[in-house]
Amino acid sequence: MAQLSDDCFAFGGPMMSVDEAVGLIATRVTPVVDVETVTLARADGRILAHDILAPLPLPPFTNSAVDGYAVSSRDLPQQQEQAFPVIGRVQAGSSVSAPLKPGQAMRIFTGAPMPEGADTVFMQEDVRVEGDKVVLPAGLKPGANVRPAGEDIPAGFAALTAGQRLRPQDVALAAAFGLTQLDVVRRIRVAVFSTGNELASPGEARAAAQLFDSNRYMLMAMLARLGCEVSDLGILRDDRAALARALQDVAGTHDLILTTGGVSTGEEDHVKASVESVGRLVLWRMAIKPGRPVAMGIIGGTPFIGLPGNPVASFVTFVHVVRPTILALSGAMPEKLLPMPVRAAFTYKKKIARREYVRVSLRKAADGALEAVKFPREGAGLLSSLIDTDGLVELGEQMALVEPGQTVGFLSYASLM
Repeated sequence: MAQLSDDCFAFGGPMMSVDEAVGLIATRVTPVVDVETVTLARADGRILAHDILAPLPLPPFTNSAVDGYAVSSRDLPQQQEQAFPVIGRVQAGSSVSAPLKPGQAMRIFTGAPMPEGADTVFMQEDVRVEGDKVVLPAGLKPGANVRPAGEDIPAGFAALTAGQRLRPQDVALAAAFGLTQLDVVRRIRVAVFSTGNELASPGEARAAAQLFDSNRYMLMAMLARLGCEVSDLGILRDDRAALARALQDVAGTHDLILTTGGVSTGEEDHVKASVESVGRLVLWRMAIKPGRPVAMGIIGGTPFIGLPGNPVASFVTFVHVVRPTILALSGAMPEKLLPMPVRAAFTYKKKIARREYVRVSLRKAADGALEAVKFPREGAGLLSSLIDTDGLVELGEQMALVEPGQTVGFLSYASLM
């Protein structure tokens, strides 16, 4: 299990900024060290455990980039077109044993190895065939339409780096090297539960004053997209002793404990006291909207994160607290969120020294520019505001006012996972 010291998240000050929170997570969480081997078909989204040096050059041999005719650059026509006898043909996957002699051409196809003595290829649409000869135009540069061995990646190059979250294109590169398996960090084990007497699980009977629990399923889906192994612990009721026992029970078998709800300062918000009874909690009053009440602590060396109960606040704080924690536990390279510049089509006022996220949809304006349109209603409890929008506009701590026409930073929901 991942272990944290009791003081690793100690922080002085009444309010923690988003950047301070992410910085602490990135530098103080100790990654898990367990490694497993997976097939290429199961490698997408996993964290690579070891560097991969290219075992062969790509491409492994010099080949033609087009369908056409291979010749020696010494024979290239200089002033006018010239006819060359075609002495054979070479297809992709085959080779030619006879070398190309001066003044000769060979029919060649895309991906086929270059014949000995040839280093330039004419595209078939640029030539004229006359019987057993091909007429080649003047003016082609030596080496044209040829892919040299190692042009893409030379042998021995550090092609994939430990800590990468593998993408389909990374898996393709491993396959191009002839690899069939990759060593990856084992999946991060996360225990997830919701808190509150006001919740009922979908499929259960719901009392008149209860809501169906949606946050837990949202968080489990987000964790799955980060490649986690998730334990669904259901709903824990508002009982401090029961909460404390549940937290303590899962601490030794998981790398992270994640809860939603009960982290504010109300009389029935019991998570803070429960964590403090079995571990240590640093309550992060993060300077973020939505989502100020966020808790993080340590229970038996295992990190604990408590997210707000409102779904939008839970979503936003997951992105900025849980996501970097998962990456740090995995030993993954930091994945900085880079907002895309768009034009605001709304007015918005905010407080200085607090980062705020506004739910927006994108549209194309008459001049072709992308505009961000604010969701018409406020409220961190509106699931429709996450469903009927395309992403979040990020407003920095020093910004106080957004006006129509101003450039703002947009984060698509897809980029947050």
